This record gives sequence, structure tokens and C-alpha cells, in this order.
Amino acid sequence: MIEIPADPYPYPLDPDHVALVVIDMQRDFIEPGGFGAALGNDVLRLRSAIPAVAALIRLFRSRGWPVIHTRECHAPDLSDLPASKRERGRGAARIGDPGPMGRILVRGEPGAEIVADCAAQPGELVVDKPGKGMFHATGVEATLRDRGITHLVFAGVTTEVCVQTSMREANDRGFECLVISDATESYLPEFKAATLRMIAAQDGIVGWVAPLSALREALA
Repeated sequence: MIEIPADPYPYPLDPDHVALVVIDMQRDFIEPGGFGAALGNDVLRLRSAIPAVAALIRLFRSRGWPVIHTRECHAPDLSDLPASKRERGRGAARIGDPGPMGRILVRGEPGAEIVADCAAQPGELVVDKPGKGMFHATGVEATLRDRGITHLVFAGVTTEVCVQTSMREANDRGFECLVISDATESYLPEFKAATLRMIAAQDGIVGWVAPLSALREALA
């Protein structure tokens, strides 16, 4: 085990059974003109996390550790999109509608793709998920079990929605979870801060929180 200085106490990283999970670093969420911007969000906040996420990906690749990418997106016929999700909200742009980068959050459209700086390399697992969490309707748990993964390091967007949901799902399934605080971001800074506190509360009720520098120094 490698001890990573973290909140609420050191995270025990198992180098033989760890994987990085990069949540939803997609153009529709992060780039100007995408779905996130159409909902009135400041996408520059999410873009600020790209350098740390990219550096974290490079760190895992340099160690030969698995990197898993997720994308929140739906089938072109929207058969996996509940009406309650599509109809939620009062914005003009909804999932499946035409947008500046193709149909919003539809699999295969430009906006559903991962930003170039964080894009998957050949051989890395890409999980297309119809929900907020990485385990819902994806089958990824079986893949992780087959690969002997027990420890998950999380990055991506947004902190309070898809990152937190995926961490909570993983925690319920017995995975040991660490989120890298500067490699995740929210449109609303107070939401990110509150989520990181919730994750580490009560002696790590969901998992651990640490900056990228702590991980780097421990591995060095």
C-alpha cells in the first residue's frame, strides 16, 4: 500500500488494484456553446480543471495503471432517456435536441465526446452511461471485478452531480475511493466545496479527498 496524505486521514492506495475514473470531461459540459452553457452556466470554471485532469491521466499512464473514462450520453433513439430526465427544467435546450455540437448528449455526436486534452487512448475503457452514476445500466462493475480493481481514484465533472454519484455508488459496492480535489470542478464553487466536505465527513463516509500534489509526492 502507498499512503496518500488526504482528508480525513491517509488514503491507502493499492498500486496493483487501482484505476483512475475520469468522469464526463465532455465538450457539451465544458466548451462554450455546449449544453452546460445553454443552461446558463459559466463553463470557464469547468475548463479550469482540464490541466489537473490531464496531468492525473498522464501520471496513471506513466505507471501503467488503468484509466477509465465515462461519458453521460444517450442512444440516438433516446430509448434509454427517461421522460422525467428529458423534461426536467425550463431551458430551451434539452437532451436530444439539436445544439451547436450536434444533438445534445447523444452518443456519437461531437458534443458528447471527451475534450481533446483528456481524450482516451486506444485500449482505455470508455463507459457510456445514461445516468449520473457510472454503475447505472453500464455493466462496469463486472468489468472492474474481472480486472481485480478494488481502489478507484476519481476526477472529472461535475463534483456534486456525476462525480459524487459515482463515488457513492462505488462506495456502496465496496470500492475504496479517493477524489482529487483540483481535478474536479463544478459550475458553482460552493457546491464543489460542500461536496468535498460531505465525501470526507464522518471519517470518510464516502471516501477520501486529496490534491494532485499529495498523490504525486507520495508516488515519488
